[in-house]
Amino acid sequence: MTKAPVIELSEAEARKELAQLAMQIAYHDARYYQDDAPEVSDAEYDALRLRNAEIEERFPELRRKDSPSNRVGAAPSSGFAKVQHARPMLSLANAFDGDDVHDFVARARRFLGLEAETEVALVAEPKIDGLSASLRYENGIFRVGATRGDGAEGEDITRNLRTLDEIPERIEGAPDVLEVRGEVYMSRDDFFALNQRQEANDAKVFANPRNAAAGSLRQLNADITAERPLKFFAYSWGEVSEPFADSQWGALERFAAWGFTTNPLSRVCRSVNEALAFHGEVLEQRADLPYDIDGIVYKVDRLDWQDRLGMVSRAPRWAIAHKFPAEQAVTVLEDIVIQVGRTGALTPVAHLAPVTVGGVVVSRATLHNEDEIARLGVKVGDHVVVQRAGDVIPQVVEVLVEHRKDAAALRDFEVLDRCPVCGSRAVREEGEAVRRCTGGLICPAQSVERMKHFVSREAFDIEGLGAKHIVSFIEDKLIATPGDIFRLREKRDDLLSREGWGEQSADNVLQAIEDRKSISLDRFIYALGIRQIGQATARLLARQYGSLEAWRTAMTAAAVERAENSEEMKKPELVGEIYSELCNVDQIGISVADDLVSFFAEAQNQEVLNDLALTLDVENFEVADTSGSPVAGKTVVFTGTLETMTRSEAKARAEALGAKVAGSVSKKTDYVVAGPGAGSKAKKAEELDVPILSEEDWNDLVGAAV
Repeated sequence: MTKAPVIELSEAEARKELAQLAMQIAYHDARYYQDDAPEVSDAEYDALRLRNAEIEERFPELRRKDSPSNRVGAAPSSGFAKVQHARPMLSLANAFDGDDVHDFVARARRFLGLEAETEVALVAEPKIDGLSASLRYENGIFRVGATRGDGAEGEDITRNLRTLDEIPERIEGAPDVLEVRGEVYMSRDDFFALNQRQEANDAKVFANPRNAAAGSLRQLNADITAERPLKFFAYSWGEVSEPFADSQWGALERFAAWGFTTNPLSRVCRSVNEALAFHGEVLEQRADLPYDIDGIVYKVDRLDWQDRLGMVSRAPRWAIAHKFPAEQAVTVLEDIVIQVGRTGALTPVAHLAPVTVGGVVVSRATLHNEDEIARLGVKVGDHVVVQRAGDVIPQVVEVLVEHRKDAAALRDFEVLDRCPVCGSRAVREEGEAVRRCTGGLICPAQSVERMKHFVSREAFDIEGLGAKHIVSFIEDKLIATPGDIFRLREKRDDLLSREGWGEQSADNVLQAIEDRKSISLDRFIYALGIRQIGQATARLLARQYGSLEAWRTAMTAAAVERAENSEEMKKPELVGEIYSELCNVDQIGISVADDLVSFFAEAQNQEVLNDLALTLDVENFEVADTSGSPVAGKTVVFTGTLETMTRSEAKARAEALGAKVAGSVSKKTDYVVAGPGAGSKAKKAEELDVPILSEEDWNDLVGAAV
């Protein structure tokens, strides 16, 4: 992505970067919330979300349907039953310094219309680094426990939560319906003891207490969870049948009275300065606490004010997380090694003299890309500052040039123009920070990662066929393409001859593969691992084209149009009708469209699709019954400033009624809904004689269908 300040971005650059950010953040959400295996630090992740929010603020009309601003967490794993949250489990906005906290309280004052001298009390609580959980009590009896999931739907982990001593089975004097929410965590001492036991049993060793807690709680076998030393802090609530407190502090007191553990460090602060002082106190104690925390959460104490403040996007207006600074250490950079990722990205990784950072031994750190290496001015042999923020992938943030005593002992990083794995050309496209291998499916590094992605939870979700099996099957030439996975039954004898495989384990995997021969179109599209095509975009494409055949036909035709008109990239309508229609799909645009048509332009990818189409039953996209809707099947464009609803709300409402929302006006547009400030889109509608509706007209049109 571009390093340019947001204020300097053009609309095209902003659209492209928002697409890249949506893809990156969705990927990291899945690694963190679903796999309990984050790949970036909190600071890197927060920076991605902050960049996304800043671009959306400057270009609100470019806000994507799959915008990270609208999303919390990631979809729940298919290994558990699903639980719909009666009230969403929200995430929190972040504050990184005192000014951000002052701004948070000032915004609350303005929203509530309070005078400057009116006290806004805050409840300050340590932000525990664990796994969020919701506990539903009915008539005082614990009935259902769930993970956060994507905020709207989580995983049913009731049996696992029942194994925690700090979660009471019954409570007295509570409302008939009460959802208690909090954090499941593992203390540091318990974490180190668990890892010692894991090592002794030749089992998985966890990177940090958060991963250990999440991995322990999300076991399909609750007996394993029962063996793990998990704890629970209560701090919030979801659905309740009646109020049980009038303040946040009062709610914490009720939780304690019902037998839940609340954090003893929590405090009521009467001013922002008190809250910031508390933040400083806890930061000094951080290393001595028995559990990991990564900041302080401030919540407006009065619940009537919380109700009035409500929420914005994915977070409440009445709460904010004040993050702690990332933890750092100094070590020697011994080498820079290039890793090739699933999409062919060449990522430089620093090999370090091992050093302990925040309780974790670090020997690897990301250097992101060659621009970052140049910016840092780092050389092999340098003393460097390594930073991490509670996660597993640290980063090099500074070079200590004053330690350079022997210039001959240092070595510059050499940019590679060939993939270190397959030898194919490694190219860096204009405007891109990343260099990529052009080998595609012939590159072993990409082949392995693409196949691992293909069978992952969010894609085909083939139970028992994990990453280790994929790697070994490819190495031993049992499989070479995705279609080979579905022909493994023909190689059952080869499976049985492998170490650790018996008849039952082989048959279980083969049956799991057989069960996945039928798959929804959106999951199939996502499984292909096309660059920039995350789960949300895959679903968008499935909705737009309906069937695998229709999607393939359109993408292949668009690829031909694009190849024949390569000089017209800034004007999709000049490239061709089908390519233009693809770009015109709301939240697709030229950047995503080009990655799609590039995939379809490769003969080997078409061969893979032909093979899979003959093997699988790819289900058509299911559309809700909108037969009574006046806009079903219509194409709608929203432009200008909407006054009675947000742009996202308007788009979601239109799609729920069976309409297709487009990003620009064409002769296929049925309606343009124009608010104040409508510009070029309204003008284009007039030129094409497309009906232009006011927001009031639109509400009248769809009102009867709501």
